[in-house]
Amino acid sequence: MAEASVRSEHELLVQGDLPNDPGAVRLVRTKDADIPIPVTDISAGPKPGTHILMTEQTLNPSDHYLLTATGVDTSWTIAPSSIAVLFSVILSASLISNFVFTKYLGLCVFFGVSRNRETAIGMGITFTIVGLLSGTLSWLLNHIALVPLKLDFLQIIAFIGIVACLVQASDLILKKLTPALHRKFGIYLMLITTNCIILAIPLLNATADASFIEAVGLSLGAGLGFLLALFLLSCARERVDLAPVPRVFRGLPIAFIITGLFALSFLGFSGLKVM
Repeated sequence: MAEASVRSEHELLVQGDLPNDPGAVRLVRTKDADIPIPVTDISAGPKPGTHILMTEQTLNPSDHYLLTATGVDTSWTIAPSSIAVLFSVILSASLISNFVFTKYLGLCVFFGVSRNRETAIGMGITFTIVGLLSGTLSWLLNHIALVPLKLDFLQIIAFIGIVACLVQASDLILKKLTPALHRKFGIYLMLITTNCIILAIPLLNATADASFIEAVGLSLGAGLGFLLALFLLSCARERVDLAPVPRVFRGLPIAFIITGLFALSFLGFSGLKVM
């Protein structure tokens, strides 16, 4: 495979021998191999042996493309770098599509441990570790065993089992190393087992047939997004506790209002382009 990359929204930079006739080349998205993308022009690139292809359609740097040419044995695979994919998925899961502020998942633990900043940070870190490990292990289990053996219908049970084992391990470790923090978590630590976000991560990876890099990025990004949400709300609730809040709004009511305001502010990330 020769080298090629997306240079801009309508340009491809290709290294190697190419015919000068745009009609002699065929560019397709890997997932839509039957639908060619028209190439309008081929010109010399900035370096010897390189060419610039102009396309009618807008090219997405995060997509995978395949370029072939008539009379040329070489084919070009255009794909984003693993680092770029990982960064974009983490950024998307933590900010643009934050599971708490945009999908309203995991609210039980979210409101339960957000009264104190130290507890919130500890839960956020624990949640991130469990989410990353469970998402990664679930992806491996799904691709190594469940899909090849056609046991997809066992995904939910298998994923819950992995999460339960990790949560139990976290419970034992925290109880041994930091008993005070473990007591502050209370029942909410065990509720991670059935937390919507923790279960959504492997299910989304399986549904979207995500690559390993994408699965790791989603798992880490979702955990970091939950950590960020917990930190923001815990800081706000500590300040609100010192404010003269009307009696009817004290406790969860004012927490819901603050969360709604955070959710509105996170809508500002919805138009952000990550790649």
